[in-house]
Amino acid sequence: MNNQNKIEGFEISTNNKSNRILDIYLKDEFIEKLIFPFKRFDITALEYKPFTRFTLAKNLDDLTQNKLSKLINSILKDRTTGCFILKTNNQNKKIDDEFLVKLSTAITHLIGIPNHDSMTGKYYARFIVKHEDNSDSYLRKPYINMDLHTDGTYVNENTDWILMTKIEEKNAKGGEAALLHLDDLENLKELSENPAGRQNFIWRSPKSKNVDYKVEHPVFTKEENGGTNISYIDQFPEPQNIEQGTFLQSLSDALEESDNKITTELPIGSSIVANNHFWLHGRKPFKKNKNLFRELLRIRGKF
Repeated sequence: MNNQNKIEGFEISTNNKSNRILDIYLKDEFIEKLIFPFKRFDITALEYKPFTRFTLAKNLDDLTQNKLSKLINSILKDRTTGCFILKTNNQNKKIDDEFLVKLSTAITHLIGIPNHDSMTGKYYARFIVKHEDNSDSYLRKPYINMDLHTDGTYVNENTDWILMTKIEEKNAKGGEAALLHLDDLENLKELSENPAGRQNFIWRSPKSKNVDYKVEHPVFTKEENGGTNISYIDQFPEPQNIEQGTFLQSLSDALEESDNKITTELPIGSSIVANNHFWLHGRKPFKKNKNLFRELLRIRGKF
């Protein structure tokens, strides 16, 4: 590891499932340093006064001599990586749900500006997955595979990155996170050069998302440096013809059948942070349990 990536109070290593992912572990000694600045603002202040979120971010970065912000931005903007998993000691009793909201807030405000999350009307969303569900999207369906996708496909804001934090989990087996770097998709060239993938698709969202408009954009776009980006989720496009429909089916099959898809368990108190343009994410089904409970936090936004 490069010496400039060494930060006191952190352990930084390559993830055992992928060389593209870095694990960033916050030691208990560093958590102790966060307790005082994190107590300065309650959650309501963070929700109502956006500048407090940046104050929290600066407090965090100052404790690392401004090394953390440089590290995480370099990871996310590097096409060869683009993803890190932030980990904490989930046996540390000082790490509760409020602490995790604040930590997630600080991390994301070192990266950029969160989108407004219409589902909750805040800059973040907290949602629960449990045994019984009558929602209108895969987000809360515990026993159905959540296929690989990117976020922000149905909104007119840029969604450059996404953070997902596991706040709590009980009686859960299965439900592992699924991840795939777009460059590892075996037939990316064939799919991305298909004319249908460059056409504008119509994208809409279910009522629970609280977005009352539709957007149009292609599945695949090119970066200035020539890399391919993707904006795709299986539930939200409205194909207008057989060509579009069969293209989406081929893409869905390729993503789910990829041998390079990574599945990993995310411990309580940990966060996945990924570049939303070339990392896709999903979730494996849970095993049925009437006492299943998982609470997640989501923040997504732009650089």
